[in-house]
Amino acid sequence: MGTLVCRIELDKHKGITVTVENEDGGITQTISMDGTSIVTTCKGDEETSTITQKQDSIAIKCKTFTLDAEEITCHSTKNTTHKSDEKYDVKSTKDMTLTTDAALKVKASKKAELSAQSVDIKADNKASFSGMDVVAEAKQKAEMKGLMLNLSGKTKAEMKGLAVKVAADAALDLEGQLTTLKGSIVNVQGSMVKIG
Repeated sequence: MGTLVCRIELDKHKGITVTVENEDGGITQTISMDGTSIVTTCKGDEETSTITQKQDSIAIKCKTFTLDAEEITCHSTKNTTHKSDEKYDVKSTKDMTLTTDAALKVKASKKAELSAQSVDIKADNKASFSGMDVVAEAKQKAEMKGLMLNLSGKTKAEMKGLAVKVAADAALDLEGQLTTLKGSIVNVQGSMVKIG
């Protein structure tokens, strides 16, 4: 790096401007204080970064912003917005917690995925799953339990399996406008069997 050109300009109306010029690197650094704001600028041949500080705000504009610290705390008394015009990643090498004292809404315009070694979804009151088509699939065992279980289809309901068992500890009712029991062998057993 060659010789730097340094200037300090004092003006009763414009304030103070400190300038450092690096002609070999094509970089000009300035700090301007005009009584209203402090503007720090680093201008190169291709990019320019600025920090503007006013009495009620600080604005940082640059191509790449990096914050590296042992601990980081961000707090706002009002709204907070994080936005990316392209890809947005949030990562943690250890546990991560997302908590709100009010409602939580997660929405994706396209596909949404949730994957983990184990997933628990709980609701203190009502839990609802809805979609044009809903598929619940287990590679081994699938269970559905409840104090009261209601399975219904507005047009048709089917249950299929290599072997299907329907059992009740008390009463079992099979009822329909037209009911058919069909098989190559049909076995009806009971201490008392009443048909008709």
